[in-house]
Amino acid sequence: MDSSYSDTGYLALLAAFGFLFFLFAVAFYVIGSWFLMKIFDKAGVQGRWRAWVPVYNLLVFAKLGDLSPWVMLIAIAAGAILSSIPVLGFIIALLPVAAGAMAAWRVGQKLQKETPWVILYVLLSIVWLGINAFDKSRWNPNVAPAPWASNGFFADRTVWQGIPVQPSAGAAAPQPGYQAPPAGYQPPAAPPAYQPPAAPPAYQPPPAPPAAQPPAAPPVPPVTPPTTEPPAPPAAEGDAPKA
Repeated sequence: MDSSYSDTGYLALLAAFGFLFFLFAVAFYVIGSWFLMKIFDKAGVQGRWRAWVPVYNLLVFAKLGDLSPWVMLIAIAAGAILSSIPVLGFIIALLPVAAGAMAAWRVGQKLQKETPWVILYVLLSIVWLGINAFDKSRWNPNVAPAPWASNGFFADRTVWQGIPVQPSAGAAAPQPGYQAPPAGYQPPAAPPAYQPPAAPPAYQPPPAPPAAQPPAAPPVPPVTPPTTEPPAPPAAEGDAPKA
């Protein structure tokens, strides 16, 4: 068999596997960025473009997980540069995974996920991202501060415009109930004292109408009797006077 032919076939096979690996990596990155964008929307991050920028999207994810983004950046850089060191390089390569797990644990708590869910992130991060991106969970930053909140190295002290500041990044989570007003708060002026309306005047009954007077009877004209008797009728002729 011609050795040049076998070398060409080997190179062609290697190029095909490399191309498939490239397509798989691009698809994995696009899907993962899409899932991150949905999680960023839940967290109130302004600007969806943040989920599509390589490395920077992981720094934003770290901030949402109350982990200093500089710790995440150091872990990524160390894993990329020092992973080739024999034996020790394998441990260093796991630093980005460990930092991501710390942030994922906190992000999961704010999305109502229990601690064991972080195991799914370590084993299948793309599945973890997909579940948290599209389930009905809502972002709740008012959880107990992270255990490393008081640690100057791991604690997040950065403030980036467009990314909500998490309670554990410098202040404990607010508790329900009455909250003290901020410094410089001026309470509103008290309303004027209530003045009852003036009492209405006492009721005065209206005056009684005058009593009705019957109309006066018309005067009766006097009747005057006749003073003389009427004359007797004259006697008819031929009649003799009676004795």
